Amino acid sequence: MKKCLPLLMILGVLTSCFLPDRTVSAAGYQDALVETLKKGPSTALNLNTHGRKAADIDIKLSELYHGHNLEPFWIENGKCDIRGSQILSVLTDAGSHGLDPADYFVKKIGHFWNKTDTVSLVRLDVLLTLGMMRYVADQQEGRIQPYQIDPELFAAASDIEVDWNVLMKAAFNAPDMKTFLEQQAPPFIQYRALQKKLADYRIIAAIGGWPSIPTGEVLKPGMTDQRIRTLRKRLAVTADLSAADIDSSEFDPALEEAVKKFQKRHHLGSDGVVGKQTLDAMNIPVGTRIQQIIINMERYRWLKRSIMDDRLVAVNIAGFEAVAGRPGNFDVRTPVIVGKPYHKTPVFNDTIKHVVFNPFWTLTPSIARNETLPELKKDPLYLEKNDMRLFQGWDADSPELDPAAIDWSQVSKQNMNKYRVRQDPGPNNALGTLKIIFPNKYHVYLHDTPAHSLFKQKKRAFSHGCIRMARPAEMAAWVLGGEKNGWDLARIKKIIAERKRHIEVLDQPVPIYILYRTTYVNPGDETLYFHEDIYGRDKLLASALFAPNR
Repeated sequence: MKKCLPLLMILGVLTSCFLPDRTVSAAGYQDALVETLKKGPSTALNLNTHGRKAADIDIKLSELYHGHNLEPFWIENGKCDIRGSQILSVLTDAGSHGLDPADYFVKKIGHFWNKTDTVSLVRLDVLLTLGMMRYVADQQEGRIQPYQIDPELFAAASDIEVDWNVLMKAAFNAPDMKTFLEQQAPPFIQYRALQKKLADYRIIAAIGGWPSIPTGEVLKPGMTDQRIRTLRKRLAVTADLSAADIDSSEFDPALEEAVKKFQKRHHLGSDGVVGKQTLDAMNIPVGTRIQQIIINMERYRWLKRSIMDDRLVAVNIAGFEAVAGRPGNFDVRTPVIVGKPYHKTPVFNDTIKHVVFNPFWTLTPSIARNETLPELKKDPLYLEKNDMRLFQGWDADSPELDPAAIDWSQVSKQNMNKYRVRQDPGPNNALGTLKIIFPNKYHVYLHDTPAHSLFKQKKRAFSHGCIRMARPAEMAAWVLGGEKNGWDLARIKKIIAERKRHIEVLDQPVPIYILYRTTYVNPGDETLYFHEDIYGRDKLLASALFAPNR
């Protein structure tokens, strides 16, 4: 979809949609504005943002003020009015949203705040205008253009459409700028929850963070070790352990439970033992965790504000989990398997249209030539043993071939592309008993798998990009409407038992969101969880968001 260029568009659409005339009678405002605009405020501020150059922004800024009869927007009776004060208050508090107040010229605004001369007041007005509009643009679309970092990984970040004409008309006409600007933040439950955790972790940082636990032998229940005192202090800081239990060097049952709680929150094996992985997670600095929270808050700015669905399915790639229900109140949760780091599951949203029971699996050309062909060279009966059939070509009516009649040792990878390999329904089918389809350009879908033993693993990046579910029948029943629509587990299992391919079209399509979240808050108990950055996306975003000279 077309990427909005917010700051430039904001400035371009306002020449005919301002407040009724609030004429400032102080002489010289017009001349001062002309001179200020002529010098290029955006150029002076090096305001190259949201894909536009400062010089272009200055042109539109000039059009904006000329369209307002060269009168200030926020100055009245020789000082900043209440709406301008509200703007500064919100910009000053931008850090609570993981934003940087410096991006909105807060210090420069403060420099002119108590000035009374005309030129200073005009500069104050222009800075408030630029700061306010950049803040709105950042909250509505995100601070950076991630798709420029990696167009494939961050394609979803360009998938936002904003009606800037309506939005900015509302901005310049809002009687309460504080309320208006607060409404620009992402409206999602998780965003607000992460915002609270950001405040909590900044308090932890302000008091010195948590202690680093020295390396040494594995710490286990029943042990006595001086490092256990440090371990207790570390867990007490994040409330995994009661602060009253820090003065002991013994690894008692209470400490074991605290370690398990920490491990669960960090998606580690909950064995109560402090091995290398657990120790490494405990020693990650609080500053790094703060950045991780901010990065995940930023991702919510990429979502369409219309994601307020009563029924939805969401997949968290980094969390290896899919959920279904209402936001914050899910009916179904299932562990999932996602794409390997070199077969990354993409981030996108779409709509679930139908469920296929007892599906065929048509191998992709890349799987056929890179994985199936080598097996055929070793064993010409490979297809037969795996319930697979071979077809001459990719058309629906392509004739079926006898694999035993082909000398596979002479077939190249390029020649393999002309064959279509299809696996029939059955216990060996790679898609398992069903698949849930939301047609998309990535050819990604939710499906069952015969390899359920893989769900015992904590880190489950094993697929070619599609999403395998541990509880496919439960998800299918929910997607199809659940018991109230006649879709209980018994009916699902009966269809599967028939071993015949069957397609069921949804009466009401369901939106699905494939997300990448490395931290989230459990709505039930407000516990903060962290996940490993399996695809390195946090690292890429951190380099853009927190680089010294960004």
